[in-house]
Amino acid sequence: MKLWTLFLGLLLFPAFSYTQTEKGRVVVDSIASAFLQNEFGESPTRKVSVYLPPGYDESNERYPVIYYLHGFTGNHTMYPQMIEALDFAVTTHRIRPFILVIPDQLTTYGGSFYSNSGIFGNWEDFTVQDLVRYMDEHYRTLADKDSRGITGHSMGGYGALKIAMHHPEVFGSVYALSPGALTIIREYGPNSNTYKELSQIKTVEELDKTYFPRVIVAFAKSWSPNPDKPPFYCDIPFEYNGDELIVHQDVLEKWYKNMPLHMIDSYLDNINQLKAIKLDWGRNAGDRFLIQCDMFSQRLENVGVTHFAEEYIGTHVSGIWTINGRVVDDMLPFFNTYLEFKK
Repeated sequence: MKLWTLFLGLLLFPAFSYTQTEKGRVVVDSIASAFLQNEFGESPTRKVSVYLPPGYDESNERYPVIYYLHGFTGNHTMYPQMIEALDFAVTTHRIRPFILVIPDQLTTYGGSFYSNSGIFGNWEDFTVQDLVRYMDEHYRTLADKDSRGITGHSMGGYGALKIAMHHPEVFGSVYALSPGALTIIREYGPNSNTYKELSQIKTVEELDKTYFPRVIVAFAKSWSPNPDKPPFYCDIPFEYNGDELIVHQDVLEKWYKNMPLHMIDSYLDNINQLKAIKLDWGRNAGDRFLIQCDMFSQRLENVGVTHFAEEYIGTHVSGIWTINGRVVDDMLPFFNTYLEFKK
């Protein structure tokens, strides 16, 4: 028994020591962007976390880049669990060595929704132009669309789909983790309590104590800003006058132009240029995620777009960055398959 235990230990030791010593590192950089200049207090200088894989500093290799977009109220912070998951994925060969980038797009209203508002900043342009150019100029990247993937969770999944649909010349593949804001449904819709609650809110301080009304205002600041309409400086497509629902069709059309389900027909040629598309969602995430993700996938299917769509057992936030979670077991292997790792 002792000999067997010793033999087993010798077999396991090399793998154990390998995974312990193969570590990547994170650089926190910053980018000042003219695209983000505004008069509403949003900082035009943004932090960016850059994960560099094991071996980056010892080699002269160039690496593909995965751009990861964070969720609502999130930022660029790369927590130890995230770094551990990325290292684990590389050292266990879920993916070949790569660079991962997380830009800070937290705003005073919770998140940019990776959109060009003009008034509050042009966040899509910052992402597609300034961020990508900065990475290609300051890090050893493979500066080609086929070596760039874009992904993100929740608001970030929305941003990844929207930006990929707009810019297939920049990003070759997209994976949206439980994306939101694909269409107007459930808590985003006019017959929910959200707009009635919002009609009673008169200050930013009151708004910040809510969730869904705050999300709706973030949508509006991103897609239908109005500098002449305090206190939130935006137009909203639905409002209540007592119990009467009022629909502002012109504002609703602006929202539809920024919601991926409604963008499919207009951007179908762009979508067909993408090498690969995948989205997923948790079975227990709530109806607004299940229904809108299913609608988006069905619409892609109906217009002949090959893609992957998966419902998994979990909530909106469970098992994303764990060692055996969606990032390690699904998202990174997807990019290992569809990114180009060599020139």
